[in-house]
Amino acid sequence: MPRSFSSLLFLLALSAGLSGCGTVNEKLSSGMGDYVPQWAGGLPSDAPPRAGTPQYDAYMKERERKRLLPAADREKEEQAQKGATGSTSAGAVR
Repeated sequence: MPRSFSSLLFLLALSAGLSGCGTVNEKLSSGMGDYVPQWAGGLPSDAPPRAGTPQYDAYMKERERKRLLPAADREKEEQAQKGATGSTSAGAVR
């Protein structure tokens, strides 16, 4: 009888410990994906910020501003941004 009681107590403690891991992992996993590098399966560098952050609000305002621009102005702005990023990345490669 004492052996079955100790086995039951051990299983009870093990199940309680494992159930606690589920809630901790749920809270950690929501933010840990931001810190995983892209080569390891993380978010790409051009991914938008998470909703509910100040960066997301600024991103949505900029996106709306670009949407309201006429198509010709939008194309000029995109070409200017590509030219600016292309020159900096070429310098970093050398």
